Amino acid sequence: MSKLDDELARAVEESEAAEAHVVPAVPAQAPRERPRRSVGLLVALLVMGGGILVLVLTGFENAAIYSKGVDELLAESDRLRSRNVRVDGTLVKGTLSRRDEPCEYRFRIQKNGKVLPVRYAQCVVPDTFRDVPGMDVMVTAEGKLADDGQFVASTIFAKCPSKYEMQQRAAKGEAAPHEAVRAGGT
Repeated sequence: MSKLDDELARAVEESEAAEAHVVPAVPAQAPRERPRRSVGLLVALLVMGGGILVLVLTGFENAAIYSKGVDELLAESDRLRSRNVRVDGTLVKGTLSRRDEPCEYRFRIQKNGKVLPVRYAQCVVPDTFRDVPGMDVMVTAEGKLADDGQFVASTIFAKCPSKYEMQQRAAKGEAAPHEAVRAGGT
């Protein structure tokens, strides 16, 4: 075994001596362009993100709809004029009228003692939008407040009475609102 150990030791010495005479080749360093690409990509993404943010903030400015009561809308009329607004109130009895040429509904809604005239230039209104005697009709209108103080509605909603309210009225012997309207010929 000693012969084997001697041979192994000699082989190790020869390989170490051979390595000492050979100068290892140092690879030439390539220019570092990778970080530049990363910085350029980061800058491009930041510019695109900023552009999208600007579009979102400026593009949807007039798309926001404020929801106000009649009294709040009239109190803030200067600030909300020509902006999309959703206004809530109660239909003032006897003010609902329809014009055929051009097709238009006009009515007034009120809340907390403030009254707002509304124009709705459509021929069709929701079935629940009726001036029913003895019943308050809650109205929500979406549109813009005009310079003349009228509200120009593009959409209207009317809240129909709940089934519990209808059951209470039926127990008192009153007709349902839609039956009263049909009996009246409307």
